[in-house]
Amino acid sequence: MEILLFLCLGLAGGIISGLIGIGGGVLFTPALVYLLGFSQHEAQGTTLALLVPPIGILGAWTYYQRGYVNVHAAALICVGFVLGGLVGAKFAIAIPALLLKRVFGVAILGVAVRMLFF
Repeated sequence: MEILLFLCLGLAGGIISGLIGIGGGVLFTPALVYLLGFSQHEAQGTTLALLVPPIGILGAWTYYQRGYVNVHAAALICVGFVLGGLVGAKFAIAIPALLLKRVFGVAILGVAVRMLFF
């Protein structure tokens, strides 16, 4: 049953990511914490591990074929993302789970407010 749940979560995240361009972490991290009982650290680490294989390659290819991918920007962002991911992960594992959960919540709330009102 857990395998099916993980597969469904991945499918939902892929659909939402392809549809509106959000990162899967917005869906995966809360789902792993609240639906599957992962700790905040484990959920975030697992979500980051999803980035290792080329998860979004088919969705990105579809956008690229229509001229909606700025390859130069994507390449530069990837470099920053790799370095930032390392720094962020080192910081995240050093803080308590409750603080990490609150930081995640504030970040998501901030994005939501910005998108709804500005």
